[in-house]
Amino acid sequence: MVNIITIEREYGCGGGDIAELLANRLGWKLWDQRLTEEISRLAHCPKDVVEAREEKNDPLYYRLFKSFMRGSYEGAINAPKLNLIDSETILRITRRVVEHAAEKGNCVIVGRGSQQFLKNRPDTLRVFLYAPRENKVQRLMSRGKSEKDAEERVDSVDQERADFIQKYFHVDWPDRPIYHAMLNTAIGDECTTNMILSLAQTYQTRCTP
Repeated sequence: MVNIITIEREYGCGGGDIAELLANRLGWKLWDQRLTEEISRLAHCPKDVVEAREEKNDPLYYRLFKSFMRGSYEGAINAPKLNLIDSETILRITRRVVEHAAEKGNCVIVGRGSQQFLKNRPDTLRVFLYAPRENKVQRLMSRGKSEKDAEERVDSVDQERADFIQKYFHVDWPDRPIYHAMLNTAIGDECTTNMILSLAQTYQTRCTP
């Protein structure tokens, strides 16, 4: 029985919007911003700090600072006060939250490595969403970003996600073999949502004895 759908997505393709449409149509819980909020709560860290470090590796300056503070005498004394939050800590907490959400079921989970954490669960439908670069740039511009900023974000965020997946899961991004479908969202959010719902129904029928 399929009661979990993971949505991995290229930046700017509308993955979050489509996941929300999907969750609303199914009456399921959406784990997108809710996931970030729960990680923030468990890490005792501001939400904006978690958002800044999700799905990306720590920058060199942060790794050096963390290493210095944890290795120095002053750092050892002040470590409890520093509450350093890094990619590995976020990933560890994310896994706990994702697996807890999956156990409860009836949920749509957006990114954050969820497709890798749940890749062996037969009750999970894993979908990857993408779009032509120009579509992604236009979508971001329609939300107030300048063309230059939109283009830079489209190019950089996906590279950060690819580096993150490669480092922690040792696979290329997107890891094509684990997805049940890869859909081009240029067909429209409603159409993409309908296709995922149809796929879920078909997959459910196939997997039901």
